[in-house]
Amino acid sequence: MAKAKKDETPQEKPLEAEIVEEAPEVSPTDEAEAALKAEKDKYLRLAAEYDNYRKRSIKEREAMYSEIRSDTIVRLLPVYDNLARALSQECSDEAFYKGVEMTMAQLKDILQKCGVTEIPAVGQPFNPDRHNAVMHVEDPALGEAIITEEFEKGFMIGDKVVRCSMVKVAN
Repeated sequence: MAKAKKDETPQEKPLEAEIVEEAPEVSPTDEAEAALKAEKDKYLRLAAEYDNYRKRSIKEREAMYSEIRSDTIVRLLPVYDNLARALSQECSDEAFYKGVEMTMAQLKDILQKCGVTEIPAVGQPFNPDRHNAVMHVEDPALGEAIITEEFEKGFMIGDKVVRCSMVKVAN
């Protein structure tokens, strides 16, 4: 029986020589340092990305605020023009005239608090970035490209022109 058992065992194939490349042994400390370095790199990239996002958001918010403020001022300027026209007319009712003057003074105060300034025109040299010439007059007594009359006031917020002055230019 012992012989039969011996015959029943399958024949074993000879093992072929397998080529196994041994990886250099990495210590757990080196693995932890590499993982820490990778996580630190991810963290630094995320922090830089967030900082850029924050700066971009602040810049966009400031630009939007400036645009909204300019747009609001532009919408108020026709009221300024109408009050200026009303003040330039003769009025027999002194109380009414005084009320229009007070309203105009209040509007000018509001515009000033918003950082709006009038563009100087009459007597100034013509500047196409700030003035819109709608008339021309030949007058040898006046200098070259000097503004002689202003038809509509121009306004600026800081260095940005909100509305150009409509003017008459000499020579």
